[in-house]
Amino acid sequence: MSFLSVLFTEPAEQAAASARDEPACFHDLNLDQLVASLTSGREHYDLEPLFHARLTSPDTIDHRQRVFRDLEDESLRTGIEEFAEDMREMRRQLALAEQLRHPYQQESWFLRAAETYCRAVAALAAALDAADLDSRALNALRDHVADRIGSENHQRLAADIQNVRQALASVRYCMTIGGGKVKITRYAQEADYGAEVLAAFEKFKQAQAESHRLTHRGDVDMNHVEEAVLDRVALLFPDVFAALDRFRRCHRAFVDRTVAVFDREVQFYLAYLEFAGRLRDSGLSWCYPRVSRTSKNLAGQGVFDLVLADRLLAEGLRVVPNDFRLDGAERVIVVSGPNQGGKTTFARMFGQLHHLAALGCPVPGAEARLLLCDRIFTHFERGENLKDLSGKLQDDLVRIHAILRRATASSVVILNEIFTSTTLDDAVVLGTRVLEQLIERGSLCVCVSFVDELSRLGPATVSMTSTVVPGNPAMRTFRVVRRQPDGLSYALAIADKYGLTYERLRDRIRERADGRTGS
Repeated sequence: MSFLSVLFTEPAEQAAASARDEPACFHDLNLDQLVASLTSGREHYDLEPLFHARLTSPDTIDHRQRVFRDLEDESLRTGIEEFAEDMREMRRQLALAEQLRHPYQQESWFLRAAETYCRAVAALAAALDAADLDSRALNALRDHVADRIGSENHQRLAADIQNVRQALASVRYCMTIGGGKVKITRYAQEADYGAEVLAAFEKFKQAQAESHRLTHRGDVDMNHVEEAVLDRVALLFPDVFAALDRFRRCHRAFVDRTVAVFDREVQFYLAYLEFAGRLRDSGLSWCYPRVSRTSKNLAGQGVFDLVLADRLLAEGLRVVPNDFRLDGAERVIVVSGPNQGGKTTFARMFGQLHHLAALGCPVPGAEARLLLCDRIFTHFERGENLKDLSGKLQDDLVRIHAILRRATASSVVILNEIFTSTTLDDAVVLGTRVLEQLIERGSLCVCVSFVDELSRLGPATVSMTSTVVPGNPAMRTFRVVRRQPDGLSYALAIADKYGLTYERLRDRIRERADGRTGS
């Protein structure tokens, strides 16, 4: 079984993902914040395109889900993280080899880098051999690494490293300093006076004394005296340093390309599992979604907005999961209810789930059944731009028209508070026209709206509402449930616009009462 990638099953997918820009929906869904968190500390791997590129094949999604499942084995993941750490150190050493001035010092760091690489590959092989692997990708990688380690080129590399290291370890010389000169000679079994002095004073030792040894400075570049010493040592041992020269010439490209590709691609998994692990440790559920390219019978149980969840847990607050389902002819979820009740969060979560599922990632929730969509379109309310004379309604219409022009039967559309700048009658007419076109196309849609009429357009629409604590409408539960709207959404929106909500009226009455009493 030949190894191509732990992320892709076809070379074309691999090539297409390398140049994928950030999708337009990312900002609205807060996925830009997620990717920033996932890639923090891993910038040199260039992981952003991998998190931008949704997959189009259920086989590739299964390919990734199986790798994720394998990497849930903590010992395997630890072994791969150690491999990755060695590879980072190898790249640092190679960079030093290019930056340093002196040829012999360059070659010394190149030798160290080759040693580190061999250690990394050996650690990777050991981790893969010890694991009970299910994924085709990691099984193929195990075979590739085993073949690579057993190959003539790798065996020669390891043998040459050992031979050059032994030769360098045999180099012993004397340095005589005096009269402003440094003299370098071969070591001729002279006595080590330093050891003799220490032995003589050992009997007088009473306690651990403070060390007065000089510490070598942090930079590795040599000064002119050190370079001159090294040049003269090389003259004394020409065969040893000739072997060091040959090593660099013969092994310039010692890194296996497949191992290097894996080193980058596996960071996609490690970064996501690290993020998910923080939330899972807090008791939140994660699952591997069932993804279909054709079925639109969708469901989510105990699902949540993972970006919001990460922020809430950091603040010590509780995460409220929600459920949803679409069966048969149902295509559109219309979400209504009081402001600040979790409607927009629900819409974001729906988009996040579909993007993450199309990456082959586990998703936040106890269970999920999702569509493998071709695009995710979002329309979230924007503040009015005073420099744009076209007006907010025209801006909404232009943006929604662009979505309708491109949306297909395989698209997911998230509409958040559309047509809030117009009258209720106009919002009903315009909203109805938009949803009817999406229903006609067969697109999936979540529409957050204060217009209850949009939830009654026929069998394709489902009504969900955000809820409050019974008997206390000021307290939000942040639960969004499947039920018919109660007709209060638009009234609450108008009341909020004119400062007539329960909370704002209560505050104004308290302020007036305080003013009369002089408190």
